[in-house]
Amino acid sequence: MHRLFVALHPSPSIRLACLAAREDGPPGWAWQDEDQLHLTLRYIGDVDRPVAEDVAAALATIHAPAVEFALSGVGWFDHGSRGALFARVAPVEPLAALHAKLDRALVRDGLKPEGRAFLPHITLARRRSLAVDPGGWIGRNAGLISAAERISSMILFESHVGRHGSSYEVIASYPLAG
Repeated sequence: MHRLFVALHPSPSIRLACLAAREDGPPGWAWQDEDQLHLTLRYIGDVDRPVAEDVAAALATIHAPAVEFALSGVGWFDHGSRGALFARVAPVEPLAALHAKLDRALVRDGLKPEGRAFLPHITLARRRSLAVDPGGWIGRNAGLISAAERISSMILFESHVGRHGSSYEVIASYPLAG
């Protein structure tokens, strides 16, 4: 089985701003490394090889413009033991349009539609069992911003879950038009 997702890889300056936000992070959170930082456009999940090949082929048919986004604060998904701290991104509309186009292409290819609302973000940390409440960190980092950066490709990643978290392998990259 292959655990797949489609994402945008943030520019170096956006990744550095994300990494700087973890310097005063609350204890007990598993902070993402630079190579783990991404903006998920569509989670696909566990699929067998033929479906993975169909997904890759469907992604190659998508024609969409390049997108620009910037960091715009931080937030917290409070899902109990699976909570996450994240960097907000803006503007949302172009990213939501790309997500919708991507979702339609994958549904035409036989996948189920995305089951949750799309909120573009970059995950910074995941909750561990003894994670400290992040309220203070959220307040201190509410003003996290960056310059807008242009992203000209989307990437199909495979996630490999290990003892020390996930690692992501680039399967293919798909250009977004200028």
